[in-house]
Amino acid sequence: MNFDVIIIGAGPGGIYCAYELIRTAPQLKVALFEAGHPLAARHCPIDGVKVKTCVGCKTCSIMSGFGGAGAFSDGKYNITNDFGGTLYQYIGKQQALDLMRYVDEINLRHGGEGTKLYSTAGTQFKKRCIQNDLRLLDASVRHLGTDINYIVLQNLYAELQGKVSFFFDSPVESVEEIDDGFAVQSGETSYTCKNCVISVGRSGSRWMETVCHQLGIPTHSNRVDIGVRVELPAEVFSDLTDELYESKIVYRTSKYEDLVRTFCMNPRGAVVNENTNGIITVNGHSYEDPAKQTANTNFALLVAKHFSEPFRDSNGYGESIARLSNMLGGGVILQRFGDLIRGQRSTQKRIDESFVTPTLNATPGDLSLVLPKRILDGIIEMIYALDKIAPGTANDDTLLYGVEVKFYNMEVEVDENLTAGREGLYVIGDGSGITHSLSHASASGVYVARKIAGC
Repeated sequence: MNFDVIIIGAGPGGIYCAYELIRTAPQLKVALFEAGHPLAARHCPIDGVKVKTCVGCKTCSIMSGFGGAGAFSDGKYNITNDFGGTLYQYIGKQQALDLMRYVDEINLRHGGEGTKLYSTAGTQFKKRCIQNDLRLLDASVRHLGTDINYIVLQNLYAELQGKVSFFFDSPVESVEEIDDGFAVQSGETSYTCKNCVISVGRSGSRWMETVCHQLGIPTHSNRVDIGVRVELPAEVFSDLTDELYESKIVYRTSKYEDLVRTFCMNPRGAVVNENTNGIITVNGHSYEDPAKQTANTNFALLVAKHFSEPFRDSNGYGESIARLSNMLGGGVILQRFGDLIRGQRSTQKRIDESFVTPTLNATPGDLSLVLPKRILDGIIEMIYALDKIAPGTANDDTLLYGVEVKFYNMEVEVDENLTAGREGLYVIGDGSGITHSLSHASASGVYVARKIAGC
């Protein structure tokens, strides 16, 4: 065997798996394969001046590389079983929470000390939400910020160097079962291992489906989340963000009884592009450093769509909507809320005259030509509902960027050890379809490392 353990994917699941392996079983030979670049080489060419829109890099440095898609997120680690995945269904609620707290301790030791831990426990906003047909989910939230999150990743990488064999810019083509282990093909070279840990994240969803098909691993249809990113003056949500930072709020629409939720709230943050398999979508970042903060807060409003047989390609459905947005707007479309409810397309003149200055250069347009009516109706209902607890949300100048799509893997069938049908093959993180967050993905990596190490 070339290695005792091969980890595919250097996102949070892969990183914390490698970290725990070198801590608990330093005698093991561990390799980590990543399709993207090392952390220091991850640079998006969009500078807002010379390059204003996505140029379609072969490997998107926002989505791939050491740290995964979460490297340039705002570094929110939600310690909860109420959202972020269903890891607790496999390993138990208490163990899931204990592992998330352990990951938090690792982050604090590697540069995150001094960052604030927020909590929804006992907050006045829970009552206010209930009174307005909204539900505030329970969580403790460690906010590192994009800047501190980067420092934590730098320190983790420094600790892993020399103890783990890294293969960057090395996408894995296939995983095959062999006698007493697995063969991993990258480029023209095949590497063997006794234990293979697959942690490819959401951006590896298509690849994961192929591997499951080749190895005969059962999968189950998952969901896709489709919506917009809202941007408004930071003062509108300051009461919530100052106390809670991240408020996960859920609303059931009166018309269809669909669930609409807030996601990835970024106080005084910036809206950014993402490139997933050549499809341009939108996301948000925020910083701990006041010098990097903006005058706006942004967050996503997402509607989850589940599909039943015979349709199984939920990601394909989300991709088709995102491609339509790219077709009409050349990338992300931007629309004022007032224009949307009046049935008129936003123009550059209307955007320029708005009281809210966009933090992302996007194409003014009409989101009603992109988003299905049912989803758009739900988003509009949710904005009016949020306006009751955060007056100003439904102002005409509130900005909506579309589309935001959260792709989820087909849920891979794994057992309580997170092994997929055969001993030594583990599927973790968001690539499994089981976790949907930094904290859950990281916890799954630690859990599997301890299984391999025999802890």
